[in-house]
Order: sequence, then C-alpha cells, then structure tokens
Amino acid sequence: MGHHEGGAGHDDRLELRLAARLAELRTERAWSLEDLAQRAGISRSTLSRLERAEISPTTALLAKLCATYELTMSRLLAEVEPAVSPLVRADRQAVWRDDGAGITRRSVSPPSGGLRGEVIEVTLRPGADIAYDGSPVPGLEHHAWVLQGALEVTVDGTAHEAGTGDCLRFRLWGSSRWRCPGPDPARYVLAIVLP
Repeated sequence: MGHHEGGAGHDDRLELRLAARLAELRTERAWSLEDLAQRAGISRSTLSRLERAEISPTTALLAKLCATYELTMSRLLAEVEPAVSPLVRADRQAVWRDDGAGITRRSVSPPSGGLRGEVIEVTLRPGADIAYDGSPVPGLEHHAWVLQGALEVTVDGTAHEAGTGDCLRFRLWGSSRWRCPGPDPARYVLAIVLP
C-alpha cells in the first residue's frame, strides 16, 4: 500500500480502519503494547505507530500480527471492510498491496465472521519471494490454483513447482514460502478452509 499519495482514497480509509481493528484486537485480549510486542516479536514503537495509522503495515508485519491473534490475513482484512451482503461486487472486494514485497491480495469472498472457507486472489511480481514463519491458524487447509505464470511453494520444507492450471493442496502447520520465479507474474487463487 502506498504511503498516502494524493487525497484520502479507499486505501487510506482501509488503513485507518485496519489500525483501529488492530488496536481493538489487542484491547479485547487486555494486552499492553509491551505484551503484544513480546508475543509478536515486533517493537513497541512500531506497534504504537501501526495502531495510530502513522505507518502502513507491511505483509510481514501483518503476518506476525495475524499469527499472534490466530486470524488469517484475509479474515483480518475482511473484518475492516463493511459487510454489506452475501454478494460482493468486484469493485467492493478488499485489495491489499505491498509494493515492497511485490504482492497483491484480493479478498474475493464476501466478508463473514462465521464461515470456514474463503477465496483470495493473489498476484506476485516476478522475483517476489515471501516467507511466513507459521500458519496463522495451525492446520489451515490451502488450495493454491495457478491461473497464470509459475509459482514455487515451499511447505514445511518441501518445495513444489506449480505452473498455469496446476493446483497444490496442503494443510499448513509450519513455515511456508511463496516465490514467483518469473519471467511473468504469478496469479493464483488461494482457497483456504479453517480446520
């Protein structure tokens, strides 16, 4: 997400709501900033600035926070989008961009607190290489269906190469790494199901 180029667009409002939701999640658990800093491995000053929307969270920071709160990233992003109806129009889907990491995530599924499955569309630019230390929810079921390009997914230490049309299914307990070897961007559908 860009750092506030030009007026208050949709992204800025999303960031403000995300900051408020992150602060809420912490207060719901009665954790101080120090408690969260220790649990998430993020400095207290960074957390403080995140909750005040003074800085944009990176994918890596969000991943750490989601793991600490045991939320999937798309569930967190869905929680800050106003839930309107069971049908979500393409232009109302929450889109998360981290230009530094080269990833764009679109929450395709309508926001819902109570359902177990969700669909996300992810685009990685060539050379993007994103690692997650753990699964936000242990045992989370993933189906990664590649629509365009090539994707290399390393799950719990085993690398899988997937090309256009291929689908990789796994349950995630430990670390994962998502890499786009290029030369084209990788665009894939990620269906995730809570255990």
